[in-house]
Order: sequence, then structure tokens, then C-alpha cells
Amino acid sequence: MDLKAGLWQKQTLKLAMTQELTQAIALLQYSAHELAAFLEAKSMENPLMQVDFKNISHFDASMDRTRKTRKKTFERDQKNLIEQIGAGADETLEDYLFSQLNLLKASPEEKMILHELIENIDENGYLTLDRENLGKRYNVENEIVESAFFKLQSLDPAGIGANDLRECLLLQLTRQKRIPENELAITIIRDHFMLFAEKKWKALAKMLNIDVKEIQKVHDDIQQLTPKPGAAFQREKPAYIVPDVVVKREGEELSVSVFDTLIPKVSFNEGYFRQLSGHKDPEVNKYLHEKQGDYQWIQRSLEQRKETLLKVSMKIIEKQQDFFLIGPAHLKPMTMREVADELEIHESTVSRTVREKYMQTPAGTYELKSFFTSAVQTTENDQASSQKVKAAIEHYIKEEDKKKPISDQKLVEMLEEQEGMVLSRRTVAKYRDQLGIPSSSKRKRFD
Repeated sequence: MDLKAGLWQKQTLKLAMTQELTQAIALLQYSAHELAAFLEAKSMENPLMQVDFKNISHFDASMDRTRKTRKKTFERDQKNLIEQIGAGADETLEDYLFSQLNLLKASPEEKMILHELIENIDENGYLTLDRENLGKRYNVENEIVESAFFKLQSLDPAGIGANDLRECLLLQLTRQKRIPENELAITIIRDHFMLFAEKKWKALAKMLNIDVKEIQKVHDDIQQLTPKPGAAFQREKPAYIVPDVVVKREGEELSVSVFDTLIPKVSFNEGYFRQLSGHKDPEVNKYLHEKQGDYQWIQRSLEQRKETLLKVSMKIIEKQQDFFLIGPAHLKPMTMREVADELEIHESTVSRTVREKYMQTPAGTYELKSFFTSAVQTTENDQASSQKVKAAIEHYIKEEDKKKPISDQKLVEMLEEQEGMVLSRRTVAKYRDQLGIPSSSKRKRFD
């Protein structure tokens, strides 16, 4: 073997991930809001790029997710109740609880503890504070802390200030004026909560020496309670979905267009470029040409993004015509690889194109990636989409006799016999879980 050192010429072909290419890939997968934010940031650093945000409101993704916290002072509970009338939809859970302190008989120490407790109630109405050390922190007796805690739980809405779901339900049951009718429910929730929640009702009925039908009645009553008593005060603004692609139907013909109203218009600042062109300072000229190239790259990337989105959408329509012409139940199996191969692009390009983008159809607005479903073998040596299988499972369970719910194995047999779909019990259980449907043992009713 010759191990001598030497110099040789070798020609290789490889793809270099330049900054422009990296940004082009990122720009393709941006949603409309992300793209608008990106262009806004680019316009701030490139004086040659003008971005028109007309009819586009500024979007801050963290605005609606961040809970506003305000420091409360001790004097807040001394406000005149009349001033709080008409607070309406803007009233928070904390506002509502503080307003009730004016009508509550409590010592100054208890009110001080109550303020601390209220400020540590989460948006669902649960207490997130460990009250064991409150007495030491405020230099008061533990009896005062416990008294303030019980007074907190006496406020409206019922169930407020609970440490967990079990305690929340108990607070609501004891507040109801149906004692002794609620005695069985209180006993079950207080002493046998896990057995009840896991629906081991036969064992529970034997333990309490009652009929299972009585437990079913308790279950139905519990369903009327509120697991999150503070949820009524949550005032999050609804998130509206704006489609990226619009499909229209005229008879048997389908047309598709890219809906780019949310994408700001980008133009070149010709006046600024002419003003500084031919400057004596070579650094200024270099800067101008760099920014001009940056603008041209963004324009090309925007056009390519639109073109790719249109091509992928048209291919989806071509392969899913039954979905658009007959209905959503006729969605066929389709993978991103199939679409990528037919368009002669990479599979990852299809994945980026459909990311967080929506299509408005005559049947409603759907996420683009929802059109890609796995295949399920049928008895006719054909294939059905997983969405179609889920729709069939949901239908059978909706129509079942709740006293004798259909097991997963029975669903397997029904799907094969009536729908011609061949699945394993494990796959049926997975699809059922994805639909948020509990197992047959937890769906069973005893009345």
C-alpha cells in the first residue's frame, strides 16, 4: 500500500448552505403573521426596502398568551362597591374576589392573609400557594391563616381556592342546598375519589352497599359542576384563522388562488437609491449594492414562496378531488413524498410549504397538512385514509348502546365487515384515543 503524501486535484459537487439559502428556506415555512413580522424587521435594517402594512394590524404572538399581572395594594378592598358596578367583561377573577372582601367579616390580619391568597389563585380558580409558611411570614397565628383560607373558599364562585379537583368538587357539593341528597356524592368524592374517577363502580357499589345505578346518578350530577370555577373570567380574544389558499367550486370545476392580503407589499425605494448612488465614499456604494441585492433576494423568495404554495395546493386538489366535490368523508390517503415526487421537489419543501397554512374550501377551512393522511388496507385490496377510519369509529361509538358499549375488538370486526377496513385492535385503540374517546369500560352507563 502506497502511503506517500502528495497533492491531487479532486472535483466534488456539494450544496453550500449560504445565509440567503437558509433564509429562503425559513421564509417558505413562515405563516402569514410570521412573514409579516420578518418583512417588518427587514425593512428596519434595509433603507432601500419599503414595506406597506396598509390594512394589516400589528401582531404580537405573546400578547394574548401573557397574563397581565398587577400589584394589588391593601387599600384595594376599601373601594366603594358602587364604583365597581358595571365592570362587566373587563372584570378579572381577582377583581371579583377582592370586591367581595368588603362584605366579609374578617380581622385586619385575616384580610392581609386573604390578599396574599387571592393573589396566588391561578386563572382556573385554584390556589397555587403553600400556606404553611404564611403565618411565619406575616407573624400571625396559624389559626388566622386557616380562618382566612376557609373564608376564601366561602367566596363566589363556588369551588374557588381549592388545591385540587377533588376539593373543588367537594366545595361545590357542600355549597348546594340539596343535603341530604348530596351526602352520597360527598362521601364518594371525599373518600373514594380515585375509584369513582377510574370508573371502578362495581367495586365501589359493593363497598358502599348500594346499587351501581346510584353511582351513575352521582356521576351525572357531578357532570353539572364546574371543574374550573375561574374559567368564566378568562377574557382571551378569539384566534381567527385567515386562509392562505382559497378554493372555489363552479359546478364540477375547482379553482385555487393564493390569499396574500395579510402579506405586506414590498417595493424598492428608488428615490433613496438615486440620492446616494455614485457617492464618493466606496463604503457607501458597497452598502447600497448589498442592500439592493438583499431587496432583490427577498422579492425572488416571496415570488417563489407564492409559486410553491400554489403548486402544492393545486396538486392537493388534483389528488383529493372527491374531498372537494363530494365531501370531507372522501379524503384519500396521500403522503408528502407522493406530492414531492410528482412536483419534482424535495419532501421537506412540501413539509415547509404546508406548515401552519390553511385552505378555505366549500366545506370549511382546513389546515393544509390535514390533507396528508396515512393509508389503511381494505378487503378490496384498495386503501382508505386514516381520517375515514376515524370518522367510521366516531360514528359507531356515537350510535352504540351506552349500557353495552362497543369494545375495541368489536370495532375491529365491524370496520372489516361493514367498511372493508382491515386494522389491528391496537390501531383502533390509537385512533380512538386521538379522537378523545375513552375506552368502553369508561363509556358504560348503568341506568
